[in-house]
Amino acid sequence: MNSASQRLWRTSPLMYVALVLAVLFSIYPFYYMVVIATRSLDSINDVPPPITPAGSFGDNFGRALDNEAANFLTGLVNSLIVSTVVTVSVVITGSLAGFAFAKLRFRGRNILLLAIIVTMMIPTQLGLIPLWGMIQDFGWYDTLYAVTVPFLVSAFGVFMMRQYAIQAISDELIEAGRVDGASTFRIYWNIVLPALRPAAAVLGLLTFMETWNSYLWPYAVLTPENPTLQVSLAFLSYAYYTDYSQVFAATAVGTVPLVIVFILFGRQIIGGIMEGAVKS
Repeated sequence: MNSASQRLWRTSPLMYVALVLAVLFSIYPFYYMVVIATRSLDSINDVPPPITPAGSFGDNFGRALDNEAANFLTGLVNSLIVSTVVTVSVVITGSLAGFAFAKLRFRGRNILLLAIIVTMMIPTQLGLIPLWGMIQDFGWYDTLYAVTVPFLVSAFGVFMMRQYAIQAISDELIEAGRVDGASTFRIYWNIVLPALRPAAAVLGLLTFMETWNSYLWPYAVLTPENPTLQVSLAFLSYAYYTDYSQVFAATAVGTVPLVIVFILFGRQIIGGIMEGAVKS
């Protein structure tokens, strides 16, 4: 690397200050959530407000579990099931369709790809009413099918995997597989899927987090007796007053799976996002 490049990539003290401030501003809401989750309801209104955790987390979370209107444990289990199923489906269908659009030649390929891209331009809220009507017709209201089936395929996932497959998989590699007598599915399973692993990891993690945090659609098609996590958290605050200690304790527990997922696969996220970046 020449001296000009070294000067370009040298980190200034101001950059460190900006990074530290960004980290503090990002972490503080989560830290304060933990503080409130471990405090009694009375101490929340203290002046100045509390800034250190206390020892009331068990009592606060226990009240959240005992809240029959929220069904917190049911919501937690339902979110785990829905998020896992949707994530696996989106990764599989996205990689299959992305491979087909990137490397296979068939009639109408460009038109189909354009149709998929157009669906990404339509706001999700515009489809809520017709989709809700379909769910009613199918008899899926207040079932996990209603929050799972409509999201098993992602237009963004197909487009993302297609773009990655174009630059990650060479045509020569595909042809070599065909010369060896491999079927199209065998080529996908043994050649394409391993090459798409970084992008698949990123897509899977983003899909899991999006599905886990989804609120509007589950709220429209599920009841308090069979909620997802976000719906359950919403019903925790349905009263004449909001018990923030109880709500924040449940929210902290509901955040743990996302933190675990990010810790385990954060390197894959960063590596996949940086794939294709300029290398020295």
